[in-house]
Amino acid sequence: MSGLLRRIGLVMTTLAVIGGPALAGQPNSQRLYNSLAHAAPELNPQALKSALSAMQCAVANGASQARHLAVIDYSQPSTARRLWIFDLRQKKLVLRDLVAHGQKSGENFATQFSNQLGSYQSSLGLFRTQESYQGTHGYSLRMDGLEPGFNDLARDRAIVIHAADYVNPLWSQRQGRIGRSQGCPAVRPQVARQVIDKLKGGQFMFSWYPDPSWLKRSAYLNCKPQQVASILGANGG
Repeated sequence: MSGLLRRIGLVMTTLAVIGGPALAGQPNSQRLYNSLAHAAPELNPQALKSALSAMQCAVANGASQARHLAVIDYSQPSTARRLWIFDLRQKKLVLRDLVAHGQKSGENFATQFSNQLGSYQSSLGLFRTQESYQGTHGYSLRMDGLEPGFNDLARDRAIVIHAADYVNPLWSQRQGRIGRSQGCPAVRPQVARQVIDKLKGGQFMFSWYPDPSWLKRSAYLNCKPQQVASILGANGG
């Protein structure tokens, strides 16, 4: 009975976080989902639901709220505009554009994902963006992966958001896909500054693909409070 009461308490806590000022006035998770789904009708509903669930699980268990949420739907081809950035306060889409996947994740479609150094593959799951900086690719954005075993080596792997000339729809006319990265979610140079400025400083990014292992084991998709709180504590929330 006590276990049931604890689970009910966690549900009520999550709903309070979702419905209160913590998410900048969103009445509840369903209304937030409905608004964002309406703003982005071509985004896979499961990808959006998963992104919101993962983010809300993080917030309910100690993460600070974010203004923006980025969703990458890797079930879509690289030739599609599969990056969405949402303003959570205004419940609107602020940008949709192309994004690259890793060289060894696949050709036009990404089908393989990794957390390993040198894999040249993209990673799945929930990320927290951090500091912007000037690097090899110019203005770039570091981020930390929050999912052990799936993306928590992102910083060690130098998985960052940066501009890349190969993120170009003209490539698809020659090769049937845009160019690929070494695992980074690279974007077009024309939108890179806008993407980074919207996402820097503690926003959420979520990379989705119907990978059975990740769907089953993700601490955020399955909202495991103790594990999530431990992860967030280690990452400073």
